[in-house]
Amino acid sequence: MPRRPAIQPGQERNAAIYARYSSSVQNDASIEQQIAECQDFARVKGYKIVATYADHAISGRTDRRPEFQKMMKAAERREFQVVLAYKSNRISRNMLHALSYEDKLAKLGIDVYYCKEEFGDNAVGRFALRTMMNVNQFYSENLAEDTRRGLMDNARQCKVNGCPPYGYRRGEDGKFTIDEERAAIVREIFRRIADGEIKAQIADDLNARNLRTGTGHEWGKNAFSAMLDNERYKGIYIYGEVRIPGGMPAIVDEDLFDRARERYDTDKGIIRSRRRRDNVEYLLTGKLFCGYCLDPMMGASGTSRSGAMYYYYRCRNNAEKHTCRKKPVRKELIERLVVSALYECITKPENVEWLTDLVMKYKNKIIADSDIGYLEEKLSEVKTAIKNIMKAIEAGVVTETTTARLKELEAEQKEILTSLLEERRKVPDITRDHILYYFEQFKNGNVRDRKYQKLLIRNFLRKVYLYDDHIKITFDYAEDSDADVEIPLDEAESDSGEVKDVLISDNMGS
Repeated sequence: MPRRPAIQPGQERNAAIYARYSSSVQNDASIEQQIAECQDFARVKGYKIVATYADHAISGRTDRRPEFQKMMKAAERREFQVVLAYKSNRISRNMLHALSYEDKLAKLGIDVYYCKEEFGDNAVGRFALRTMMNVNQFYSENLAEDTRRGLMDNARQCKVNGCPPYGYRRGEDGKFTIDEERAAIVREIFRRIADGEIKAQIADDLNARNLRTGTGHEWGKNAFSAMLDNERYKGIYIYGEVRIPGGMPAIVDEDLFDRARERYDTDKGIIRSRRRRDNVEYLLTGKLFCGYCLDPMMGASGTSRSGAMYYYYRCRNNAEKHTCRKKPVRKELIERLVVSALYECITKPENVEWLTDLVMKYKNKIIADSDIGYLEEKLSEVKTAIKNIMKAIEAGVVTETTTARLKELEAEQKEILTSLLEERRKVPDITRDHILYYFEQFKNGNVRDRKYQKLLIRNFLRKVYLYDDHIKITFDYAEDSDADVEIPLDEAESDSGEVKDVLISDNMGS
């Protein structure tokens, strides 16, 4: 992740303003109002405006907006450290989408503030909105999981999922059946490669005969690799982790498949490396800080004099300048201690109720800050007016004036309905039960599971301050220090109950 630009205390931060309008009832005055509000906000915060980007009459449903894209490119060049917008729906019409753009900018070291929405610079509000985003994603993933279950059920019955490989088609029973015309080409390809024929020559011959690949393209010398890797051609049904020998009809026998595969590997000079590389992930990177000098703790590794490999966090100031006394700390143990504290906090019934209330409060605020109420009132007035005119027409009062007025009202009703739909899309489609169920899922997690650890840290942890004898945890949903938790490091026991290895000794080698 790119490092946040170093801004010294008291140093002025450069800011860019983004403004947009899309509706036919808005105009350039709306842009001017947005910019003026952002300028006032910048003056209060002490930001220096270095650029202003404004998209006129362009919908926020897409990010293909000229000025928006220009701003994002300038962000990548680090031309400013802050983006200001009137409201989150200027960045995107959907607040949850706006948060995703905010995350992209955050990875570039750029903060985003919404001048007319208090949750722009409020930890509690940001947490609530991010939780709404996570709940929506959670239910979306559940829907995807239902789909995956259906596909896995198909797989266990050896039925086709997706597009069949070249040479096969879907039968009436949903299972694979051989497309004899294409299967003959598959057998020819395997046989010619097994006999040592040059692949480019095979491709040229197939193209000269006006034969095409499954996607309708010409054959190329590299078009055969996926086919030669596909064990389905020798009758093995494969879908994800499901693997059933004989689960589908074979196009080539195993001997021909293996000879072609071996010849292809030999021609390519493929060398399969057996080396295993460690892929160590430091889960607290960016959230773990030295309690003494407040510098970030960095992930590191080393070897003891006995030859054992250790993974740990080390104070950056200690590592680079040697001016801090903080000792390195064992990675696994400190991560487990933090995750356990997060788990204990997030699974308490009283905390779940409070967090759910918090999220619902901010959902209601989104509704209150939207134009939904005003548009619903206007829609009701227009419907009443249309109803009255229809009564007059039914009573025989049909004039040019009534007909023209009816057309105007119908057009106005259509425009209001469009605006109302857009406003309602800004409101997360979640209920209190959705949120409660979302938090309930954390109770079933395993604190030793890597995926679960990452989930807790990403969603609920703000910072950890690490001392030699204790840690202080600050949560992402709390605005003040009253919610901070301090835990002695002697609680970070290893599996054997020992605690002496939490801090790395000075005998660590390089």
